[in-house]
Amino acid sequence: MEAGQSSRTKITGDDGDVWAKLVPSDSSYSEVEIRSHETGVCCEAASSSCEKSKWCKITRNPNLDSAIIINTSSGAIIVDEIAIEEGGSANIKSGSQIISGPTREGHLSYTFLLCHTQEHKDERLKVSIDVEHCKCSICLNIWHDVVSVTPCLHNFCNGCFSGWVRTSKGKHKGIICPQCRAAVQSVGRNYFLRNIEEAILQSFSAFKRSDEELMLLDRNASNQLNPVVSRKLQTRKRPFSTSSNEMHEIESCPQCGSTLGGFRCNQNTTHLQCQACQGMMPSRSDIGVPQKCLGCDRAFCGAYWQAHGVDATTFGPVCSPQTFKSISERTITRIPELTHENNRYEQEITEMCIQQMGTSLQSVISEWVAKFNSRNIDRARLQLNNKETINAETYLCDDCYHKLVSFFLYWFRITLPTHYLPLDASKRENCWYGYACRTQHRNNEHAQKRNHVCRPTRGNPIP
Repeated sequence: MEAGQSSRTKITGDDGDVWAKLVPSDSSYSEVEIRSHETGVCCEAASSSCEKSKWCKITRNPNLDSAIIINTSSGAIIVDEIAIEEGGSANIKSGSQIISGPTREGHLSYTFLLCHTQEHKDERLKVSIDVEHCKCSICLNIWHDVVSVTPCLHNFCNGCFSGWVRTSKGKHKGIICPQCRAAVQSVGRNYFLRNIEEAILQSFSAFKRSDEELMLLDRNASNQLNPVVSRKLQTRKRPFSTSSNEMHEIESCPQCGSTLGGFRCNQNTTHLQCQACQGMMPSRSDIGVPQKCLGCDRAFCGAYWQAHGVDATTFGPVCSPQTFKSISERTITRIPELTHENNRYEQEITEMCIQQMGTSLQSVISEWVAKFNSRNIDRARLQLNNKETINAETYLCDDCYHKLVSFFLYWFRITLPTHYLPLDASKRENCWYGYACRTQHRNNEHAQKRNHVCRPTRGNPIP
């Protein structure tokens, strides 16, 4: 492992191309050049001293577009406003902000920047795409005429999302994302993802739909010209008395105008909007309380306000802490609807297997959480962001936790001895297309006749 160094004079070497840099916010300090795939950073950490110390290690990820930073100092460091304790790690990408200590005061701040080396350019041509991440969560097929919604940036078939908008009218005050339930401000065609969609269908012919299906989707599509969904985001406002004439009302942040836990927002405070209740909270990295779900990178306020003793009875609607907890703190009694690609027959079989074993769903999930934490499971099919850094103490929102449970139940089924299966289920043959089968969603007889909790073996097999 090579050491990345910094001094008043910029250091270079002969260890290969520089693939990344740490650029200090204080221009009187020089950049830290990172050359090897695993680099121990040795540079100035405190703004009051020129003494160098090894305070972190940076390892390049295989995709070449990101890296993992490990805190090797004796205290906490801050990565993208999240405190990382000694020995902890976090994913970083170009533009990530890193502070070499637990606070900005007295410590140097760096920006992590990727350099596009020739190796990086060559490797980008070989980047693989997980087909599971290129599916519409409504129809569970590869996108067709893909559209993206903002601000959550989830993607759907144009026809599927148009149908969702029509059927959800009157059920909600505005349009919400069918995947994460966040408020939708606009929707439009995504031509970049459409190129990916076409490339997948050329490579994986098994995913192509019939002409009749595509015609039906096109007839349902109403989003032709990147329209804006007319919906003004509701902001709850709470009046308070203040000496400033410019601050009459503050959006629903209890710490704007009130000192809670020794903290009060000021005009320079950055706020985050909770994706569950749409309320606001200050963005803080100095308290060790997670404010964003690591699985989807969305903000949730439940854990933060619980840490400050704020509840809905005192300050109006704020999220329950039950909506945003660590994996180890969570309990579950029902199999999530999205388990086994929404195949209810496979869900019923899994439930019967758990009963046959004389255990409970919670016990099964706890067992697989332990295996997951020990890294005894291949995480390739886990449809969460930052999946390599997630562990039992990671805070997840409800949606991401249900995805994780579904991932565990997939592994539970494919490793389960056949004598635990119901007799009729144990005699079924595997579907050629496995969990990627489209027919299971529209043909109940096929969904019941074949086992779909298995890997695809026909067409273009998916790993």
